[in-house]
Parts: sequence; C-alpha cells; structure tokens
Amino acid sequence: MHSQAEIDKFNDLAHEWWNLDGAFKTLHQINPLRCEFIQKHSQIRDKALIDVGCGGGILSEALAKLGAQVSAIDLAPQSIEIAKLHLYESNLSINYECIEVGAKAAQSAESYDIVTCMEMLEHVPDPAYIIQECAKLLKPNGMAFFSTLNRNFKSYALGVVAAEYILNLVPQGTHDYQKFIKPAELRNMLKQAGFELVALSGMTYHPISQTAALSTDTSINYMVACQKIC
Repeated sequence: MHSQAEIDKFNDLAHEWWNLDGAFKTLHQINPLRCEFIQKHSQIRDKALIDVGCGGGILSEALAKLGAQVSAIDLAPQSIEIAKLHLYESNLSINYECIEVGAKAAQSAESYDIVTCMEMLEHVPDPAYIIQECAKLLKPNGMAFFSTLNRNFKSYALGVVAAEYILNLVPQGTHDYQKFIKPAELRNMLKQAGFELVALSGMTYHPISQTAALSTDTSINYMVACQKIC
C-alpha cells in the first residue's frame, strides 16, 4: 500500500538527504530527540532493529552508531542508493533494501526486536496497514516506535502553512494535512495491530533557534513507543 506520487517526491529530493542545510535540515535537527526517545524506552545495543521508511538513512545511521544491528527499508530507490553511498563515509554496517514493508514482513516475520517508523505514516494512503506489517516484523514483546503529525488547526497552520510556505523548513508540498493522524486514531490502529501503548511524547520545534525538545505538547508532532503483545 503506497503512493507512487509520494515515492516520486522523495526520489526527486534524494540528493538532499545528507545536506545539513538542505530540504531535510529539520530531520537532522530532531534526530537526536528521536534517538533519545527510542533509547529511553528500549535497550537497542546489539538488538536486531529495522527502520521502515528509512529515506536516506538519517535515523538508521544514528541507531547503528548506538550499537543496534540495523536493517532499513524504503520504496524510493534513489533514497536507498543515497543511503548505501553514505555508508562509505560513515563506515557503518546497515542492510538497506528497496522493498515494500508487507513483502519484507512476509520474508522476515518475527525477526526483529525493534521497529522504527518515523515521519512516514502521514505520507501513506493506509497507515493502519503499515502498522500491521510492522507488527508482523517484530518478535513477541518487541518494541515499535512511530512518529507523525496531529490533525488540527494548529498543526495545519504551523506544520503546513508556516513550515512549508513561510519559514521554508521543508519543501512545499511535503505534507498533506488530510493524512495527519490524531493520537486517538493512532492508538486505535496500534490496538488493532496487537500493540500496547507504552509512551506518548510531543516534540516541539522552535524555528527561530532551530532547536527541538521532547514535551507533553502533542498538538503538532508526536511520537509513540508501543509493545507487541500478541
């Protein structure tokens, strides 16, 4: 279940992934927070981890540096090629594949201790399907981490209008407000996929200082940690 238009969009931006001042600058800036949240709720050293929707490998590399045994998948072939090329700079060992998550789950069911799927659910036509396939990848009691954007006026005003058209934090057209997901909706999807919610955290971004922090404010960006219970 994927959108070819979304894949094409990220293919066109593939060369930007490791430009710290480029289209994905904010992802680089929030990446330490994502790692902090993941480490807070899971022991990742020497654990088998798969990063679903890995893009150019920003999060995948950070988790590998923290000691995880990382595999990573994405449907944008140019992004995967960029991710593989960047390994020559970072000297990390990551198994990158251009494969759909359902196909990967069919190949490698219950193979991973941890699944990460960050900033992806708001880009797909059926987020519940992605969550279900992520669950299939996990061993029993494995941990999954998802992040997305809340759907309300504030997230539209700041996450779309300000971020894309005023502050140019991300390229115009990056987000479709209709695909944003309210925490209660995500909680239902998690429950249906056999997950138990462990933690929910907001993430605030300050565009002037270009810094981010974990917070209790889930009105725009938020992350969840959950455990597979079946």
